[in-house]
Amino acid sequence: MSDPAWSLHSRLKEDTIDIGDLPLSKVLVIKDAHYPWLLLVPRRADAVEIIDLDEVQQAQLMTEISRVSRALKEITQCDKLNVAALGNLVPQLHVHIIARRTGDAAWPRPVWGVMPPLPHDATEVQTFISALRRKIWLG
Repeated sequence: MSDPAWSLHSRLKEDTIDIGDLPLSKVLVIKDAHYPWLLLVPRRADAVEIIDLDEVQQAQLMTEISRVSRALKEITQCDKLNVAALGNLVPQLHVHIIARRTGDAAWPRPVWGVMPPLPHDATEVQTFISALRRKIWLG
């Protein structure tokens, strides 16, 4: 399902760790240890909004959001999932899936701009990525 003209926005490359590819979307971890925070980026050139995908791609994106959300919730045992496609700073279509806890740094507010990003511990993030990859069928 990949589009040969597609490439990942430079800001997303800079701010994330690549986990792998689902049929439609690239799966990324945001470089901020305050929250278990993932992005799904449909590999479609010029997609800015979900409505820029055709209906089959929209259905596939929803399937991927559900799969990744279930895995993230199971791995983190979080209190709430935040799922959003904002794109105010990065126009490329991407969906945030964030595991929230009632005691996290931003609770109950949105996570954006509350705390400067906290670097991940290398071992912890690799353990998280391995668990996530297994749960979403990436390896």
